[in-house]
Amino acid sequence: MNLILLGAPGAGKGTQGKNLSEKFRIPQISTGDILRANVRSKTSLGLKAKEYMDKGALVPDDIVVGMVSDRITQEDCTNGFILDGFPRNINQAEVLKNTLEGMGMKIDHVIGIDVERKELVRRLSGRRVCRKCGASYHVIFNPPVNIGICDSCGSEIYQRDDDKEDTIEARLKVYEQETFPLIEYYTKKDLYRSVNGIGTVDQITKTIVDIIEKGNSNT
Repeated sequence: MNLILLGAPGAGKGTQGKNLSEKFRIPQISTGDILRANVRSKTSLGLKAKEYMDKGALVPDDIVVGMVSDRITQEDCTNGFILDGFPRNINQAEVLKNTLEGMGMKIDHVIGIDVERKELVRRLSGRRVCRKCGASYHVIFNPPVNIGICDSCGSEIYQRDDDKEDTIEARLKVYEQETFPLIEYYTKKDLYRSVNGIGTVDQITKTIVDIIEKGNSNT
């Protein structure tokens, strides 16, 4: 099963992707995680990507598409995969479609997680990350035991540049302009289903699983 998770930054795609990965035993592929790993390692790709990420802009397609194409050819994707944060625009969706067709594969489900803008800003602006181990926190929902200190390794936690409020607004604007049209794109292909992103993590996961299993039983 090949699944795409759509939703604005902060909608919960990463959390749901992890749960669905465990449920269906297929890898979660997060372009955000891949890009940030390159940024931390200061690779040439990471430095180039950081220029766009810090502005809240989308990383250019040529950087992202090749990375994802290589990833889905790896052995752990034999039984399927979950794409979290990709595609982000119609061009990427078309390239993905053509790439999968060339491999004898296709997308089976596209799930959109809907969260209102005010809540997205609240979620994103409160995120904090450990500089050393990458552990994630939230000042409201998941604060560390000691302010500013990672529970796991004792290193400093900080607010990423792309989680500051001005950048968040830019990220949401980019999403609306570039990524929102994907809803129509996948709706026309009868692949898109939306879920309410407000609720407990387990409730949202169950809703998504029910949609997928119902869809699979109809194919």
